[in-house]
Amino acid sequence: MAIVVIGTLDTKGTEHEFARDVIAEQGIDTHLIDTGVQGDPTVDADTPREEVARRGGTDLGDLRAAGDRGEAVDVMARGAAAVATDLHDEGVLEGVLSLGGSAGTTIGTTAMRALPYGVPKVMVSTMASGDTRPYVESRDIAMLYSVADIAGLNRLTRRVISNAALAVVGMVANDPDVETSDKPTVGVTMFGVTTPCVTEARSLLEERGYEVLTFHATGTGGKAMEGLVEEGVVEGVLDVTTTELADELVGGVLSAGPDRLEAAGEAGVPQVVSVGALDMVNFGPRDSVPQEFEGRQFHVHNPTVTLMRTTVEENRELGRTLAEKVNRATGPVTVLLPTEGVSMIDVAGEDFHDPDADAALFDAIRETVDDEIEVIEKETDINDPEFARTLVDTFTDAMDDGR
Repeated sequence: MAIVVIGTLDTKGTEHEFARDVIAEQGIDTHLIDTGVQGDPTVDADTPREEVARRGGTDLGDLRAAGDRGEAVDVMARGAAAVATDLHDEGVLEGVLSLGGSAGTTIGTTAMRALPYGVPKVMVSTMASGDTRPYVESRDIAMLYSVADIAGLNRLTRRVISNAALAVVGMVANDPDVETSDKPTVGVTMFGVTTPCVTEARSLLEERGYEVLTFHATGTGGKAMEGLVEEGVVEGVLDVTTTELADELVGGVLSAGPDRLEAAGEAGVPQVVSVGALDMVNFGPRDSVPQEFEGRQFHVHNPTVTLMRTTVEENRELGRTLAEKVNRATGPVTVLLPTEGVSMIDVAGEDFHDPDADAALFDAIRETVDDEIEVIEKETDINDPEFARTLVDTFTDAMDDGR
């Protein structure tokens, strides 16, 4: 077992060698992967750059000759991910550490994202003080800001790199006393405006012997849940809050990408799908909303979150999209519709109450969903306890049928 250290050993060989030595001083084996391309490595690697390039789909000589930095980063990122995955599958990789600027961070975190949840992953980066979403996405990656550039060893870089190396050692060397369970796991999606529903559903599911993993539907939350479905960790999905579909359609900041609501169907796991918070698209502070949306209906949720009401036509398209995705499911799927409101602020008397928009959503689902897929309608809003009970009853029936 070893901690894998990934880096460009031509430009940052000294720094990665130092990290490797800090780990080795703690009695932990290391495996060094070289992702450099142009210059000569300053330290020997356990997996040389030629092998990384090959695993990335290109001969290293051809990559050098092309002189395309962007292509080089892409190839070495793919190669590093493939090598790291193999080392994990072979029982060698126990944790991973990488140091880098923008290119090194791209390569290192690409490899980290290819590894399962729970594997210790630490990235020391000059990019860690900015927008880290492109690097972390929905994985459990710890990013540590390097403060100074990773360019030579000095009193600052030695301390930061040592801290990162020892952090990985601590994660690897200490087996956390994490309670394990053989209970079936269910992934549930939640938003602030669907919290009462999910809180009640979670309580009911736990009473019935399920382990509930709740995901905040912020784009990365939906991706995280679907990644765990693909890994086989989540055995069933109660997709209460599908709001990320609205951000993907309209251009909000919390999209989970075009593949949202597909993993459970492809895996064939039981799923119950609802329409939570499809009345809204998410933006940052009010003054950050794109000019093209001026004149629309807004609700300032807090100083950093502005919600925009979806229109009748957008709801019609969202209904078609949701139905088309559940139609492709290979496992049991049921759709539940709360006809009196899809969020806390879509009920009578609240800002986003719009019966016409909701009707367009529901009609599109009814018209598009396949005949063999059950659509259950409840004359309640989504946060009514009765709706939560129906969600859970429908879900547990599906799980029981599958056993």
